[in-house]
Amino acid sequence: MRSVNARSASSSLVSLSVAFCLVVLAGSCDTGQAQSAAAPVTCATCHVGVAAHYAVAPMRHAMEPAGADPQLTAHPELRANVGKYSYRIQTSDGRSTYTVTDGVNTVTLPIRWIFGQHSQTFVLEKDGHLYESLVSFYPRDNTLAVTPGDERIVPATLTQAMGRELSLWESRSCFNCHATGVVPGHQLDPEKLAPGLDCQRCHAGAQQHMADASRNSFATLPPSLRRLDSEEISAFCGQCHRTWDTVVRNHWKGPAFVRFQPYRLGNSKCFIGNDKRISCLACHDPHQQLSHDQAYYDSKCLACHRAPHPASATSSPPASPAYKPCPVAKSNCVSCHMPKVDLPGGHQQFTDHQIRIVRPGEPYPD
Repeated sequence: MRSVNARSASSSLVSLSVAFCLVVLAGSCDTGQAQSAAAPVTCATCHVGVAAHYAVAPMRHAMEPAGADPQLTAHPELRANVGKYSYRIQTSDGRSTYTVTDGVNTVTLPIRWIFGQHSQTFVLEKDGHLYESLVSFYPRDNTLAVTPGDERIVPATLTQAMGRELSLWESRSCFNCHATGVVPGHQLDPEKLAPGLDCQRCHAGAQQHMADASRNSFATLPPSLRRLDSEEISAFCGQCHRTWDTVVRNHWKGPAFVRFQPYRLGNSKCFIGNDKRISCLACHDPHQQLSHDQAYYDSKCLACHRAPHPASATSSPPASPAYKPCPVAKSNCVSCHMPKVDLPGGHQQFTDHQIRIVRPGEPYPD
């Protein structure tokens, strides 16, 4: 996985590589067969490596297409019982259906919107209304169980057992963070959205930039996210992953909300809003697969928590201050300071981004 600095270094070649790509696209083959038309310019035309890695990144698969979801295809029959209701998800011939019954009456609906690459929640439509499925799929246990955040719901009707009805603003928010094509000020039409997040979703102006590039012009460039400080990055990523302000304002408490990483990071004593060494992008490249190797993150922690260099009369102050090093170890830092937390129900774990000294037996810190 490349670091932010590595991406920054590679981006310095963009103007040359773009020009080269456009020349290739506009030229004809040496075989003498003229190209009938130049290939359309996309982000992948010039950012080949980034586009290739992003094709398998989690955000690119924030919403899986109906009929082509690898999880449901691999599990064609899923069943669960929650209270007096029974649930079944069946997948066959590229179609998935969601069924709930109380033993007397039954509701069966097609699954068209699948949120998540691994753990998955389904958005259902009934009588013109959108619902969040009351049960989700958890790959760790290959099972259906109650959707995170819905544990307190006690259904009184079959429709309520099917799922929680989504308000208009919540529907827009869900699709805006899991799909591409939600237009501010326009009516939400899930059928016209593209599954997952494309470049334009985070890099505003990417479409205009590609249009300019097709004319060999670079008059416009998407704003650089590398210029944002840690606080601004948390606010940017928190549009979907939830900011500290959002969680506090809504009084969300408990382990169910450990999955909101910007909020948890903001709770960390070592979070400093203007220090880029502790930010979402300092540890994670959104264009890449998430690294689960604990040792990978050691260098991120030691960028701050390192022993200071011996001072000398001629030495200048370090560009970035060093903080107290860990007296216990210099490796596998996250195993101690960023513990895994089970979501209610125990079918899924999240890494707690509230970095701290964790003491045995202490309660979950809100």
